[in-house]
Amino acid sequence: MLGLVYLLGCSSPPSALLLYTRTTGFRHDSIVAGVAALRTLAAQDGIALHHTEDPAVFAAGRLRGYAAVVFLHTTGDMLDDAGVQALDGFVRAGGGFLGIHAAADALYGSSTYREVIGALFLSHPALQTGILVVEDDLNPATRQLPARWQHADEFYDFRSNPRGNVRVLLRVDETSYQGGGMGPDHPIAWCHSVGKGRAFYTALGHPIESWSEPLFLEHVRGGLRIAAGVLPANCSPN
Repeated sequence: MLGLVYLLGCSSPPSALLLYTRTTGFRHDSIVAGVAALRTLAAQDGIALHHTEDPAVFAAGRLRGYAAVVFLHTTGDMLDDAGVQALDGFVRAGGGFLGIHAAADALYGSSTYREVIGALFLSHPALQTGILVVEDDLNPATRQLPARWQHADEFYDFRSNPRGNVRVLLRVDETSYQGGGMGPDHPIAWCHSVGKGRAFYTALGHPIESWSEPLFLEHVRGGLRIAAGVLPANCSPN
């Protein structure tokens, strides 16, 4: 197992990750496979993972002790305003956030949540194979990937392009699939700083099959390590 470098002066691994999968909109069939895969990835780094769909955990003080919060396929208004503020405060104080796929299909009325995740979902074409282009081959979430990665997924279009506010790690080549709506600059995974904390988002992970695909799991593993503060990463805007 990769030797780990712990940040923020810690001499021991982060205590735990909080995995949240509550949905009030569309519910993905791949949630079960995603939870199992994330539990395995966390365990391989010696980190406990606590899975919940109870929004009451997002209350003042209740996130203390977690290294990062992971939103897997969360949709709709799965947090109230107080919950969003608790999440935002946790990250800004030095915590981590990892959003996966439909985490961007949520909380459209919250500019605070948009700042944490980076951009919100607009639409997507049918599930199909496309080419993902690595923009940062040093980042833990992309350095194991080929420069042009052929992958099958739902390639989200976003309501705004986050470039300039985030470090884009992967973009999707719209000439390689049908129905893209963002043009030649189409970010699909990124990381950025939120206050003193770390945020990572990938729009990939829709199909159940993704969660047993080695390259995709390496991508998620890197994002998990960034969010948890296990590995350093340059997340300054590019």
